[in-house]
Amino acid sequence: MEEKITFTPIGIVHSPYKEPKGVPIQPAGAKGSRGVIEIYPEYAPGLKDLEGFSHIYVLFHFHKGRLPPESLKLVPYLDDKERGLFATRAPSRPNPIGLSLLKLVEVRGRELHVEDLDMIDDTPVLDIKPFAARFDNRENSKAGWLEGVIHKLDETRDDGRFKD
Repeated sequence: MEEKITFTPIGIVHSPYKEPKGVPIQPAGAKGSRGVIEIYPEYAPGLKDLEGFSHIYVLFHFHKGRLPPESLKLVPYLDDKERGLFATRAPSRPNPIGLSLLKLVEVRGRELHVEDLDMIDDTPVLDIKPFAARFDNRENSKAGWLEGVIHKLDETRDDGRFKD
């Protein structure tokens, strides 16, 4: 039996990107792009001790211009071949949840000043988790089909293909 799951945003992104088209497709391709994550007042106490971390994972809702996948195969931004959805990081997903690893520049009250931002303005933030290299890095990791196209990351941007 399918269970309905509901999330409540804990904050919102303030970004220089106003629409999906033209946004860097991953934080690694958004080097130096700055923004602010504003945490809602009721969640602000949860920011205690976050300033000691260099990076944070941000889970967010793809809220604008994203379609549910018409099929479970698609052509991702970095490739020209059809791939299985779950072998991509394409924004068109059964559950429109995104994940970005951002540089935490500063915690100022309820504001998280971040770099390498790859989200559009007003993106709802669902959760934040600290990055810890000992927990998150893996030796001998593989990137599958991405190994052959990862060199395109710095110049690739959202081209609108997943917009409604």
